[in-house]
Amino acid sequence: MVYGNEAPGDDARSKEFLSGRLMVVAFEGWNDAGEAATGAVRMVKDELDLATIADIDSEDYFDYQFNRPTNEFDDDGQRILVWPTATIFGPASGALGAESDAAVEASDETPDESPLPAQAGNIFLLIGTEPSRGWKRFTSEVLNVAVDAGVSGIVFLGAMLADVPHTRPISVYSTSENAAVRSELDLERSTYEGPVGILSVLADAAEQANIPTLTMWASVPHYVHNAPSPKATLALIQKLESLIGIDIPRGELVEEAEAWETGINSLAGEDEEMASYIQQLEQARDTVDSPEASGEAIAQEFERYLRKRGDGPASGGGTAGSGGSEPWRPRD
Repeated sequence: MVYGNEAPGDDARSKEFLSGRLMVVAFEGWNDAGEAATGAVRMVKDELDLATIADIDSEDYFDYQFNRPTNEFDDDGQRILVWPTATIFGPASGALGAESDAAVEASDETPDESPLPAQAGNIFLLIGTEPSRGWKRFTSEVLNVAVDAGVSGIVFLGAMLADVPHTRPISVYSTSENAAVRSELDLERSTYEGPVGILSVLADAAEQANIPTLTMWASVPHYVHNAPSPKATLALIQKLESLIGIDIPRGELVEEAEAWETGINSLAGEDEEMASYIQQLEQARDTVDSPEASGEAIAQEFERYLRKRGDGPASGGGTAGSGGSEPWRPRD
């Protein structure tokens, strides 16, 4: 493996991330505002021929008073208990790399009926609930499975509550701590300092194990934090499919995103204070996105926005996920 935290020595090295076996990861909880990240990974899972290759034992890592098991019915109508856990999925056929390429080349099907791209045979998924304890051992278990499966890169999906308007495109910020990945994909290194979730812990351990990583964060409007955000899920799907080389059917997601936005518009139409607050967010976002905006102008607009709020730095713009409790209003 050439990566680690060193800069790439040549162009061939910098192409390893996208051409290798990638694991896409998302966790429910603090890293998953609006259920956007886990929603995106579940959509990928529905489109690929995957099988379970590892279940992390929930007994060791979860506080059942915080993440309780649930009662459900299975396909046969039998009542079952579903425990919080984390599951790793891999290609069911075992066709990876060159074997998958050969299968596609040998196919006599028409283009419309052809199987998913060869890269689909190199995709692994990890989806679950953020553990309550034992993060170091949990991380070690996950990375052991990844190494045994030959995973050469990990893509983490997250969603955070932020001071952003629901009426504008959902921003997805991609970053990497790996110099080669940043060079290959033209990314920046995050300057964030503060509390982190399991995504950051796993990413740090992966980089130390010379498995390069990339993280995508979707910004979810904090004033609608209690409801799933299909618009944020859609934004992550759009970014992810361009990275892993797989077209992911949207299904009803586009219609759900439109209905989500329309529903919030209706609420704002009945509440003058909420409508005014959203308008402030729209003005701030449009200023940042305008072609003529300079760094100084953006900073001045942001400071002006904070003065209007009168409560200092935006409390909804951190990295907290769907577990946050802040209401939509800028102040109580």
